[in-house]
Amino acid sequence: MPVTPDNLPRHILPMPDPKHVGITTYDARDPATKFPPIVRLRPPKGAPNVLIVLIDDVGFGASSTFGGPCHTPNIEKLAKGGLKYTRFHTTALCSPTRQALLTGRNHHSVGMGAITEMATSAPGYSSIRPKEKAALAEIMKLNGYSTAQLGKCHEVPLWEVSPAGPFNQWPTGSGFEYFYGFVGGEANQYYPGLYEGTKAIEPPKSPEEGYTLTEDLADRGITWIRQQKALAHDKPFFMYWAPGATHAPHHVPKTWSDKYKGKFDQGWDRLREATIERQKALGVIPKDAELTRRHDEIPAWDEMSDDLKPVLAKQMEIYAGFLEQTDHEIGRIIDSLEDLGILDDTLIYLIIGDNGASAEGTINGCFNEMTTLNGMPGIETTEFLLSKIDDFGTPKAYNHYAVGWAHALCTPYQWTKQVASHWGGTRNGTIVHWPNGIKARGETRNQFHHVIDVAKTVLDVCGLPEPVFVNGIAQTPLEGVSMAPTFDDAKAIETHDVQYFEMFGNRGIYHQGWTAATKHRTPWKADQPGPFDADAWELYGPDDWTQARNIVADNPEKLAELQRLWLIEAAKYNVLPLDDRGFERINPDIAGRPQLITGDTQVLFPGMRVSEGSVLSLMNKSYSVTAEVVVPEGVSASGVIITQGGEAGGWTLYAKDGKLKYCYCFFGIEHYFAEADQAIPAGTHQVRLEFKYDGGGLAKGGDVTLFYDGKSVGKGRVDQTQPMAFSADEACDVGSDTGSPASPDYGVTGNTFTGTINWVQIDLGKDDHDHLISAEERFSLAMAKQ
Repeated sequence: MPVTPDNLPRHILPMPDPKHVGITTYDARDPATKFPPIVRLRPPKGAPNVLIVLIDDVGFGASSTFGGPCHTPNIEKLAKGGLKYTRFHTTALCSPTRQALLTGRNHHSVGMGAITEMATSAPGYSSIRPKEKAALAEIMKLNGYSTAQLGKCHEVPLWEVSPAGPFNQWPTGSGFEYFYGFVGGEANQYYPGLYEGTKAIEPPKSPEEGYTLTEDLADRGITWIRQQKALAHDKPFFMYWAPGATHAPHHVPKTWSDKYKGKFDQGWDRLREATIERQKALGVIPKDAELTRRHDEIPAWDEMSDDLKPVLAKQMEIYAGFLEQTDHEIGRIIDSLEDLGILDDTLIYLIIGDNGASAEGTINGCFNEMTTLNGMPGIETTEFLLSKIDDFGTPKAYNHYAVGWAHALCTPYQWTKQVASHWGGTRNGTIVHWPNGIKARGETRNQFHHVIDVAKTVLDVCGLPEPVFVNGIAQTPLEGVSMAPTFDDAKAIETHDVQYFEMFGNRGIYHQGWTAATKHRTPWKADQPGPFDADAWELYGPDDWTQARNIVADNPEKLAELQRLWLIEAAKYNVLPLDDRGFERINPDIAGRPQLITGDTQVLFPGMRVSEGSVLSLMNKSYSVTAEVVVPEGVSASGVIITQGGEAGGWTLYAKDGKLKYCYCFFGIEHYFAEADQAIPAGTHQVRLEFKYDGGGLAKGGDVTLFYDGKSVGKGRVDQTQPMAFSADEACDVGSDTGSPASPDYGVTGNTFTGTINWVQIDLGKDDHDHLISAEERFSLAMAKQ
């Protein structure tokens, strides 16, 4: 039988090479010389292109497609030509949802019980994808699909996020032949830390030239699709497009946010009331659905300070513009498919949120999210926020909105992102569009589904079996169900009839319409929650769409049944032991995960751009930074020697007007300087910064001394420091500042050091030692790191 795409042994991947059995002649000209032609690997005939779009941090009640206040005309257009799924669910958090989506397994089952930054050595929380649970992209690639990922990747173990690798959990090691985006939880929309493949690259233009990340990702996606169809028109593609939008920081050009000026002055309580009425009119919730109550932890709009309300309204205007811009860029990708004549033959999953809206911006919201992440939100007073109101959403800001807005954008449900126990954290509106495979148009589907169902559905409609072996490893079954039976049957029997939920101890279980839930901790509170066994469970019946009526008092037996079922599922999928620790999971020694950087000394070289996690931590301690530089004769030194962080917080050692200078940027609120009293001489020299920490707790200040070749040439003072992190996404650069500038003394471009940098060395706690580093010391260090 001749080999065709329809009879390949696709249960073993990669598929074994066909072996020729027959006469082997001596001379190729011999008429008996016959070999079968080489057959290019392709999926089965009729397999569609596949595009999965996953937007970040969007609540069920945010987009106009599902009754929200943010205009999403392109998503609405897609829904009119396809299906709206009203009971589609995620895991309540970023990395877990993404790993579940990309593998077709529950998040604990693939080691992603939390974000990668909180990985522990427990199997359900390690951030390590088991080899017996291959990624969907790998399966698609090995079946003949072209594959690409664009945007956010938050599935790489923290100790593997560096140019040293390993790269097996990076997109290009997980089945995607092309990757363009960022690795981590969030990105500055104006100054993202980008990778192409595994190589760090800079954005193609600056924000002053009109750059935004979402537009860039759309441009790259469109280019990649066009290239595939131009060169291999018969080969379908699998593309995963996951923008950083609309995760904080909420960055968007004013042309988008100005559309919403004055639209949110009525506050979040009125917004919830208006949203649920629109949702009922659209049919995305039943007419008798109840609006859940606002919990006491979430303040009413009327309880907020009148002085603060203009800032609060501005926060929501920015976010709404951000989501509408994201919709616009999605529309451009959809239009490109239509222009190529392939839209009807492309299965599109558009998942509006990897979890509910984010309540991580605290009660008042913030101008710089890093103040919150560092546990210092109090430094942003009402007066400060008002003074920055015109800068929200711009490159000068790193802003997030208030908890009240997050709750409103999860209307009609309880709670928000992180709260896996309730629909506000896990229910996300989803669109499925495939004209050649779905006859229905503009209809809703109310069957219960979960993000783990996407992989199963994709394989189903593409005619691909679940593989038994991938790369020589026996595979476990996918854990979701196919959604294909619902495509043309609104009354199809619900097949996903049980699903557990868990995040940070917040727990829930769905079974045949019933839900049991217990909220263990509140996202914006840093207090230690009580024992798990002290948590109060709630019970909701099949007729309660929004989880509005807790009927546990009348049904204790049903609650006990569901609690037992939750425990069974938890044991099955590696949820246990439950882990609600905070600081302990951030600390790698306690958590039991590897650290990329250890010791008290690190050497960096020019051209390096590495993440904050790839550099020794300089928080709350004394340290020194020494660089060997060469200044050409007749040249006044200028430019960056080394920098870490950016406008939202960081530090930089640089030359200005020939002199060495240091700047510590404290959340962008204060800048502290130290400057040499003389120019760096021509020739080869060691320039050095020493920071003597005051001690006495976190976030204290310190004294700064600058040196040339061991001689003190300048002093300065830093009154306060950031205690936990400089930035969530900006890099440490040697030789230039590739992100937002950490000092107002230089701009986004033109800040490259004008001389030569031979090396830079960071030392912790050595400020009382000799001010020069010997060549022998540098050699010993280099050898030790081999």
